[in-house]
Amino acid sequence: MPSDGRDLVSALRTRLGTLAGAAVLAVLLWRLGTGALLDGLRRIDAVTVLAALGIGLVTTVFSAWRWALVARGLRIRLPLGAAVADYYRALFLNAALPGGVLGDVHRAVRHGRSAGDLGRGVRAVVLERVAGQLALTGAGAAVLLTMPSPVRGAARHLAPLVALALLGALAVLLALRRNRPPARRTTSTRRTPPHRGRALRAVLGEAREGLLSRRNLPGVAGSSVVVLAGHLTMFVLAARVAGSPASVAVLVPLAVLALLAMALPLNVGGWGPREGVTAWAFGAAGLGAGTGLGVAVVYGVLGLAASLPGAVVLVARRHTGRYASPPASSDTVTVTPVSSAKHSAKESARLASSSFPFSADPSEGRPMTPEVV
Repeated sequence: MPSDGRDLVSALRTRLGTLAGAAVLAVLLWRLGTGALLDGLRRIDAVTVLAALGIGLVTTVFSAWRWALVARGLRIRLPLGAAVADYYRALFLNAALPGGVLGDVHRAVRHGRSAGDLGRGVRAVVLERVAGQLALTGAGAAVLLTMPSPVRGAARHLAPLVALALLGALAVLLALRRNRPPARRTTSTRRTPPHRGRALRAVLGEAREGLLSRRNLPGVAGSSVVVLAGHLTMFVLAARVAGSPASVAVLVPLAVLALLAMALPLNVGGWGPREGVTAWAFGAAGLGAGTGLGVAVVYGVLGLAASLPGAVVLVARRHTGRYASPPASSDTVTVTPVSSAKHSAKESARLASSSFPFSADPSEGRPMTPEVV
């Protein structure tokens, strides 16, 4: 498909997702009213905002550390300080812009270009997000299977089927790998595997090095657990602010459902499915759908407050980019070594041939020196 066709499909998908999220919010407000929502918002005070900022600091630092570990596994440099600043900015852009992923796209492109390898920079962000989603999926499955929730019965019925499907897929993959014929070599020609096969093996190798290596696995797993615990704590805080008297044991499965709903690409800056699923889950648990809507909205507001340091980073880097690099004078002569020129030409050609499904052109700030959930 031509690049303009892909851009059109991506734009339509983003707009449809935004419209779907807005439609969910509109239906919820129409059916449930705004009473519980406004009451929850009125309860937010300075102490609550400070608590959200503290929780956000912990989750952001550990998320940035996970990103730095993954980048190290992919052999690109990413200092922790730069990772924290970029992660904060990405969180703010995710919360402030439609789609909920534009901040991650921006940090992927920025880091890849500053590191001199756009492809690896993008894959580092993708793998970091995959690590967060795997932690959420694993912990969420354990919580929904063991703790009382509106979906525990359905989860227990589906769990054996899902497990059998995964075991079957694994058995098929192992059988195909064992029965694969060896590559034939002759003196004149050497048979090479297809391009897609090489690309898939390269991606799996990078995933293994970035996430599952002995050097990275403990840090990636530990940081993912801390980040998930921070999000659950934020949800319990939002429930208390919204006036829900439910215990933590009751709230945790509902929080898992809300976090899983946030992964759906049908939202407006994260809003939409989270509110719908939380309202339904609270209603099914006997806690009131209106209360669930209020909890979800308060959670969204606290999440936005926790990302506000990213706005400071964004403004600071725009200011630095505007005043820190004055243009060179016309009588300045720049001499480029031949080896550097050759390296730059090769690098430009390699980056131009890289395929990346997003388009972004970050214009603010100095180049970064080599980030949900």
